[in-house]
Amino acid sequence: MVRAVTTSAGFPSESGSESRPESARESAPDVLAPATLGPVRLRNRIIKSATFEGATPDALVTDDLIAYHRRPAAGGVGMTTVAYLAVSPEGRTERRQIHWRPEAVPGLRTLTDAVHAEGAAVAAQIGHAGPVADARSNRAAALSCSPMLNPVTFRRTRAATAADIERITAAHARAARLAIESGFDSVEIHLGHNYFASAFLSPRLNKRDDQFGGSLANRAKVALGLARAVRDEVGDRIAVTAKLNMEDGYPGGLRIEDSLQVAQWLQRDGTLDALELTAGSSLMNPMYLFTGDVPLREFAAQFPPLPRLGIRLFGKKFLRSYPYQDTYLMERALRFRAELSLPLILLGGVTTRATMDRAMAAGFQYVAMARALLREPDLVNRIAADATTPSACTHCNRCMPTIYTGTRCPEISRP
Repeated sequence: MVRAVTTSAGFPSESGSESRPESARESAPDVLAPATLGPVRLRNRIIKSATFEGATPDALVTDDLIAYHRRPAAGGVGMTTVAYLAVSPEGRTERRQIHWRPEAVPGLRTLTDAVHAEGAAVAAQIGHAGPVADARSNRAAALSCSPMLNPVTFRRTRAATAADIERITAAHARAARLAIESGFDSVEIHLGHNYFASAFLSPRLNKRDDQFGGSLANRAKVALGLARAVRDEVGDRIAVTAKLNMEDGYPGGLRIEDSLQVAQWLQRDGTLDALELTAGSSLMNPMYLFTGDVPLREFAAQFPPLPRLGIRLFGKKFLRSYPYQDTYLMERALRFRAELSLPLILLGGVTTRATMDRAMAAGFQYVAMARALLREPDLVNRIAADATTPSACTHCNRCMPTIYTGTRCPEISRP
């Protein structure tokens, strides 16, 4: 059962390609008009995608984090997404990230109130970093589907037991419950980038021979179980979405064909109100998602001398270069649009009214923006005033290394 039908946005459920008849294109929704996401009413179909803010030195909400999300809310987005809110302490990528616990709720409530005051909705991205976690920083072993070496921290992960999986699944449900207490309108379950659930989906990373390894059906049990646990916990009180890799972007990783099957299972289960499609691996190939310039020198500058030298010498093997183009994930995402009736969120190179309209005409229900809003938090309002407004983002990606000191566009001064 699909929780939200695409026909409410003007599209027959079987459609999904840009080759649709002209009459269908004419019925494409206005990206700036009000829309619904599950039980949530949005003022438009533009979502500020989750990007780690680097603004929580004590793993609690700060004024900087509130301002980070208030700016795009005041700038016109329909919803902003707070990243990355870990479901457990060892599930953080590093110890400064917020993890769900009662002490975090008052600050998160202040944040959601501030976003709501600007007229936008707000989502909480919830998840477990799995093998991406920095075990040294967290002072806890990183968990994964199978033992492996984290190429960034040079620490080995521990294979999650069935009890660990049960605990982490329950922690997702608890996080969703606390998100409601904190005033969030939606939760986004992180099923991508080779975080915990995504690592299980990867044939290269998942070497298990138990019920969670081997076949795709087994490897998908964690992802499907997380979505079911969250939906069962929240019912229809808030929206539930997920971020899913279309492909991992390295040999032996998750392929589009298998990801599409997982998406079809998620649709069958009726646990999601929408699916955001992504790509790439924080462990193996992070630039596969971002595309554009590789700021190797800026990344190296964030590390002590020895790791800095290693990044300068070998960083190009990890941070591979992919040229940027508008809507660079659309061609792959159209394969999902053609096979699914589940509402989809298009991410990747959506920075102008023209690219937004292209996404709507292709059958996507929402668009997600990230880097462009770091450069211009008011971009949506400016596009609403003038449809020809260009984005000033140059896709230099020098915002990426700023996650260590407060995520921002280095082309503009701090507010």
